[in-house]
Amino acid sequence: MDLLGWIMVGLLAGALARLVMPGRDPGGCVVTILLGIAGALLAGFVGRLAGVYAPGERAGFLAAVLGAVAVLGLYRWFAARR
Repeated sequence: MDLLGWIMVGLLAGALARLVMPGRDPGGCVVTILLGIAGALLAGFVGRLAGVYAPGERAGFLAAVLGAVAVLGLYRWFAARR
C-alpha cells in the first residue's frame, strides 16, 4: 500500500516538476509524469532509508517534488546530448 501512495504522490510531483521546469520535454506530458513517479519513488526510498523523515510527513512530498525535478533535469540533459 505504501508503494501505491508514492505512485500517487509521484503523479502530483511530476505535474509540479513540469510547472517548475517549463519548456519542451522530449517525451511529452506522459513521460514527465512517469519521471515524476520515478523521482518520487527514488526520493521516498532514499529519504526513509537515510532516516530524514518518517512516513506521512510533509518532507516526504517535498522530497518527491525535488526528486522529480532532479530526474526530469537529468532526462532533459541526456536527451539534449543526443
